[in-house]
Amino acid sequence: MSVGYSEEHIKTLEWREHIRLRPGMYIGKLGDGSSQDDGVYVLLKEVMDNSLDEYMMGYGKKIDVSITGKEVRVRDFGRGIPLGKVLDAVSKMNTGAKYDSKAFKKSVGLNGVGVKAVNALSSKFVIRSIRDGQIKICEFEHGRTVIDRPLEPSTEENGVEVIFQPDEDMFGNYYYISEYVDTMLKNNVYLNSGLVINFNGNKFFSRNGLVDLLNENMGKEGLYPIIHLTGEDIEIAFTHGFQYGEDYYSFVNGQNTTQGGTHLIAFREAIVKTIRDFYKKDYDPSDIRSSIIAAVSIKVEEPIFESQTKTKLGSKDMGPEGPSVRNFISEFIKKQLDDFLHKNPETARIILKKIQDSEKERKAISSIQKLARDRAKKVSLHNKKLRDCRTHYNTNDSNKLDSTLFITEGDSASGSITKSRNVETQAVFSLRGKPLNSYGLTKKIVYENEEFNLLQAALNIEDGIENLRYNNVVVATDADVDGMHIRLLLLTFFLQFFPDLVRKGHVYILQTPLFRVRNKKETRYCYSPDEKAKAVKALGPTPEITRFKGLGEISPDEFANFIGKEMRLEPVRMKKNDSVNGFLEFFMGKNTPDRQDFIIENLRIEEDIVDEEKAEVKVE
Repeated sequence: MSVGYSEEHIKTLEWREHIRLRPGMYIGKLGDGSSQDDGVYVLLKEVMDNSLDEYMMGYGKKIDVSITGKEVRVRDFGRGIPLGKVLDAVSKMNTGAKYDSKAFKKSVGLNGVGVKAVNALSSKFVIRSIRDGQIKICEFEHGRTVIDRPLEPSTEENGVEVIFQPDEDMFGNYYYISEYVDTMLKNNVYLNSGLVINFNGNKFFSRNGLVDLLNENMGKEGLYPIIHLTGEDIEIAFTHGFQYGEDYYSFVNGQNTTQGGTHLIAFREAIVKTIRDFYKKDYDPSDIRSSIIAAVSIKVEEPIFESQTKTKLGSKDMGPEGPSVRNFISEFIKKQLDDFLHKNPETARIILKKIQDSEKERKAISSIQKLARDRAKKVSLHNKKLRDCRTHYNTNDSNKLDSTLFITEGDSASGSITKSRNVETQAVFSLRGKPLNSYGLTKKIVYENEEFNLLQAALNIEDGIENLRYNNVVVATDADVDGMHIRLLLLTFFLQFFPDLVRKGHVYILQTPLFRVRNKKETRYCYSPDEKAKAVKALGPTPEITRFKGLGEISPDEFANFIGKEMRLEPVRMKKNDSVNGFLEFFMGKNTPDRQDFIIENLRIEEDIVDEEKAEVKVE
């Protein structure tokens, strides 16, 4: 069958239509706010980037940010957008000052797109620019101009205020998680010492830059005081901790490059080379970097990122006429770190012992590791535990941010998810019974335990999460005592051996409905007794009520409703100063009076809930 192709098939889309049709090109993914890389946070970041660029150029010492419900407000005190270009700056693609490297030499926003995407994807967007006693205000709805006010006199300080509300037609019933916003804004002050950001009544400020960032995220002191190295266009802070793996925070021109890039690769290489040269021994890179926690920030002229969301640096050079990123970082670390270690012999001694301890442990498990790898390779050929998807996180596929691995218990639950999943982006890993309690065990157990070894192989995290195969790791267990126990055992495994999976926001709990309430015309799925009560009231006095006792009871056709666009995911988050060891010791260590008291108190709560549900059933 031939398909017609003529002039009528050639179309030109307006800028706002193109952004709304292909939002992934501009903000990565849409999302509902449950994930740190969801679009609602990218919109905030795009507005913040402009305000931060002003500060970096020496204008304005504070930025006020507020989120009230779904409305976001950002007010800076920079120079203000030139008043005659305010409308163009937020509604004409490829319009901006950052093409002129003299005005914004090391800016993150070079493409003239960012704030236009915010405008197009917002149901309401207001821009106010105050400059030299005058103000210009423009208002938009869904990217369309609704108000373009003439210039008016103003007594306000110079600067720009942006007010926007992400469009529910695009993002669905989204929400903002304040901890994710806190992290973004705190990173901004760590990278811009002296800047004050006020957010919903909280003040963020940093005197010590990346040292403050590490202290904020470590929970407890490292093996030795944080090494802080600074130079023109570069700042580095690092120490070794007590966790497994490597933990990095990387930035380019103030942009949090969560996927790393050429600068992070260069840092990891330079640390190994400098340490080897200092101790005059060819240590294995994994032993040198084991348990390292580091922050790396560089400033690059006209940076090249691998996507519009700027999460991975692609630039090979520091600028059109500058050295390569690799050589710049390598030379800096070689000089600065070598000098530091010579001047601080006690720190040098601690680092050496850490390397030697890591080497000893690695060699102790190397034979087990080889057998485990061989076993994993053989099993992967006919691995019934893993039903893979076509898109993976560590690829260039545009769907990679949606790549998801569901970890399920039992054949019936995994069968339902497997039959109803999206085979492009959703994979399923089926557990056999309850996993081992790994608390207090060494990494040797990861290779000796077949279940853990195959899970690690499926995630591809043996050498760290840089090659993680799925952006979202979703624990999908029953909402009963056994299911909760399995959740805790899996989280223990991740926190014990791969804590950055949790710290970087990759781990979630799948929320599935407890009840189905329906009549002949409508079906509602309810995730709590309160939702059930409202559904019963809405659907009439005698609807059919079903309580799902386990995931295996939900048919594949129904499951499709819960893992599709309306999927509810509860992110597993760690707050400031959360101690992994303290958490695991309390819940998974030896039984203690404190834990017994905690269990008894919460058992009473569970009994109250059961009693309430029984009472509701009697009323119905």
